[in-house]
Amino acid sequence: MLTYTLRRLLTAIPTLIFISLVIFLLLEAAPGDPLADQPLTIPPEVREKMRIALGLGEPVWVRYWKWLVQFVWVEPRVVLDGWLGTGFAAGEARIVSWQFRAPVFDIIWQRIPQTLWVVGMAYLVGVLIAIPIGVYSAVRQYSWFDQIGTFVSMLGFSVPTFFSGVLLIVIFAVNLGWFPSIYDTTLRVTDWDSFVRQVRQMALPIAVLALFNASQISRFMRASMLDNLNQDYVRTARAKGLPERRVVLLHVLRNSLIPVVTVVALGVPTIFGGAIITEQVFKVNGLGQLLITAIYANDLPMVQTLTFIFAILIVLFNLIADILYGLLDPRIRYD
Repeated sequence: MLTYTLRRLLTAIPTLIFISLVIFLLLEAAPGDPLADQPLTIPPEVREKMRIALGLGEPVWVRYWKWLVQFVWVEPRVVLDGWLGTGFAAGEARIVSWQFRAPVFDIIWQRIPQTLWVVGMAYLVGVLIAIPIGVYSAVRQYSWFDQIGTFVSMLGFSVPTFFSGVLLIVIFAVNLGWFPSIYDTTLRVTDWDSFVRQVRQMALPIAVLALFNASQISRFMRASMLDNLNQDYVRTARAKGLPERRVVLLHVLRNSLIPVVTVVALGVPTIFGGAIITEQVFKVNGLGQLLITAIYANDLPMVQTLTFIFAILIVLFNLIADILYGLLDPRIRYD
């Protein structure tokens, strides 16, 4: 397993370099001007100096190499300096956002807690709900529980989050007044009252996202369970006199989790990407909202960095899913 992991990590390096190049070139080819929002009264020579100050006066390959070096070499040392109090990256040029005039990673670190609080918690709640529902629906196939679960899953997966979010706001925020409709990103949890306010403002966006995630995962869980319930090893386990609960939880569930692990693991990077639509509906100041504003402002360093981070997370969690296959199924061996 260790050899396989190291081999995958080494092969991931050229893959990520190619992805970074594609991201950079695509965004460079996109229409738009980072100085478009500046007054038209600025003289052309001053505007050209502003472009040079942003690093746009150099060739594309030079700018790509500088951005990649800053991402891979400079920014990790900045993180180490923050943790250890050292000065490894002192005086080094960092990736700077054109929109905020500040280092990109500093802004991302500010937005991550909001995204993890809402999107991460919603994904965790969705997984914890979906797996038991999928297992019980498969065991009690065509029962009233299975019928209701199928209906709710189809409804939750089919209805877009912007509609369900607005619907919950109208019902629970406007009419009933139980929860706030706008997420307060300035709230700091310091006592019990602030904790209650934090839970109340998280309730609606988490409900919207958890319903969407649970609907998809529960369908995969149910289908995988049904495929394994009719296998020969299940009939053999039952013929040995094992209790039905042990057959389901110990044998069937473990093998059924393999395709579900793929769905769950590849869905984890979407947590850090943020729920763009839901964050817009509830005004959550997370990474999804940051990406949208960066695209609108033609902030290429921010967009390039965020999309490349998402690509790294996808490759990483794809590897984690493959490793989990070997832990769940003893028949799978990589070495």
